[in-house]
Amino acid sequence: MTGANSEAIIGDEFFDLIIEYRTDPFVMQMFKDSPVYIMNDIYAIIHVPLNQFLEALPSLRYSELPLLFGLTDEISLDASRVLNLRSTAAFNLRGEGVIIAVIDTGIDYTNPIFSRSDGTTKILAIWDQSIQTGPSPEDANFGTIFTREQINQAQIAENPLTIVPSTDTNGHGTRLAGIAAGNDVVEEKFYGVAPDADLLIVKLRQAKQGARDFFMIPEDVICFQENHIMWAVQYCNAFARRLKRPLVICLGIGSSQGGHTGRTPISVVLDAIADLPDTGIVIPAGNEGNMGRHYYGAIDPAIGSNTVELNVGDNDSGFTIELWGNPPGIYSLDILSPAGEYIPRIPPGLRVNRVISFIFENTIIYVNYAIIESQTGDQLILIRFENATPGIWVFNVYSHGDLATGFHMWLPMDDFITRDTYFIQPNIYTTVLSPGTATLPITVTTYNPVNSNLYVNSSRGYSRSNVIKPELAAPGVNYLAPTLSHTFEPFTGSSISTAHTAGVVALMLEWGTVRGNDPGMDSIAIKNHLIRGARRRQNIVYPNRDWGYGILDVFNVFENMRANTRY
Repeated sequence: MTGANSEAIIGDEFFDLIIEYRTDPFVMQMFKDSPVYIMNDIYAIIHVPLNQFLEALPSLRYSELPLLFGLTDEISLDASRVLNLRSTAAFNLRGEGVIIAVIDTGIDYTNPIFSRSDGTTKILAIWDQSIQTGPSPEDANFGTIFTREQINQAQIAENPLTIVPSTDTNGHGTRLAGIAAGNDVVEEKFYGVAPDADLLIVKLRQAKQGARDFFMIPEDVICFQENHIMWAVQYCNAFARRLKRPLVICLGIGSSQGGHTGRTPISVVLDAIADLPDTGIVIPAGNEGNMGRHYYGAIDPAIGSNTVELNVGDNDSGFTIELWGNPPGIYSLDILSPAGEYIPRIPPGLRVNRVISFIFENTIIYVNYAIIESQTGDQLILIRFENATPGIWVFNVYSHGDLATGFHMWLPMDDFITRDTYFIQPNIYTTVLSPGTATLPITVTTYNPVNSNLYVNSSRGYSRSNVIKPELAAPGVNYLAPTLSHTFEPFTGSSISTAHTAGVVALMLEWGTVRGNDPGMDSIAIKNHLIRGARRRQNIVYPNRDWGYGILDVFNVFENMRANTRY
């Protein structure tokens, strides 16, 4: 990666666009002098100078802007009966022969839980997207790949970082990798789910400043960009295919952006790879259920509108709201500020772009209407606040005609705004984060195995298009996990449940592919096995928006298989 293209790929002076290049050549022509990188048969990435992006913004589709993703974090193997598999002689599954890819904040490769008994690393490679010394994946052209051999050399060096300078300064990626595939540390009562699996690590680079500024993301939070994650997923898939090994992809991230229908570019890529044989993809549902960041408004035809009240906290001066209308209705809105300044109804149009400056306040609101959003076909109203005045903001959302039945509104996910900004009358459902709404991957919610209760902040389903998400609940409350100080502490969140489930999927692929009992399982087949084995309470109807199909129980999966083979 050299020269001007290098600066375009990684530089904050460029904005990345995700283009369906075969079906939408218009954008390619609009930015014909900008570097283009073909990602796959559907998508290409165009790196556009920031000033050109801002000028062309009214002509761009929302789906062409990369969504931004954050971390989904805030007892144990017994809850899913993983240890039962180890103690049963016919199984004794530990993930041998399977690759678990963790796409996150990186890994502390010096932690002993990631070393084999002979002292060598169980990490096959680290692609650190934040280090630009090369070599990098040929198609992505950014970041640096560190091989297993280099990591082994680093582990015996006096200063490991002189050989492999990749680190995990946050600890989130290390946590997920440890839960999924860390070595057992019996004296600390820590057990990795699939300790004999190999690890493949991608440390995601932080989102570009232009994207952060456009979506009003605070400077001090971890924020990843959609196209960087898509490159990471493709890299992990290609790596495993090259070695002809079964693959589990563990994603511990999420975003409240997008239509919540599983049609964003990252969801399309995940669906395609999840459909491949010997592959399982596991994604968190999120922790947004009780945060007050989702509103659903039904519109009474006799009234023709629905009133939404939003409390804005003192420390949330910039943020976005997305309003997605139920199809095929058309919607519009007016705005009332905390100081009583009223913005009359903004009428709908095919493309409406308004900049609203308030007289008595310093607030600026950017309102963009897309009557037909390209991925979903539904209406999107994107509202961006700059210098938002704290207090209660009121929106009246109007229907046009008799086909507008209702709408959803979403605020940014946790860390992107504080908990002081929320809807006064929120709705806990339809809060599964993207890409957890993708159809084929396994989407996991969080429960507490001590009391068998759902985690209070767990995101609830279904998707906006009524696809059953999440499918399963897994342990993720006060879960013992590794830290950057090489100790173990309890953590909570849906990414914890995701890492646990990723380890379980690795055990299934060891049994099915490595041992030859059921080769070729894709994410759908794995998901169906897990659903059949899930524990369900007698007084609850399944599937449901809270638990999906029930609680993860991998031992029951194999008991069912054994029972079925008798007939």
